[in-house]
Amino acid sequence: MSNKKIATTIYITEKQQDQLKELNDRLKVPVSELIRQGIDLIVKKYDENLSGQISLFEEIESEKK
Repeated sequence: MSNKKIATTIYITEKQQDQLKELNDRLKVPVSELIRQGIDLIVKKYDENLSGQISLFEEIESEKK
């Protein structure tokens, strides 16, 4: 799987924006990376609904080795 990033538009609440900004300030992690991590968590949670596809997390783990 490619690590190439693509641009997309999302709409979040003000509270979500404030929380992301606070995490950014405290952790020094870019908001875009926090959002990508959140997407990874959701994909992992609903992985069984992605039938017929290799697990994103299996592929990531194999790339780490």
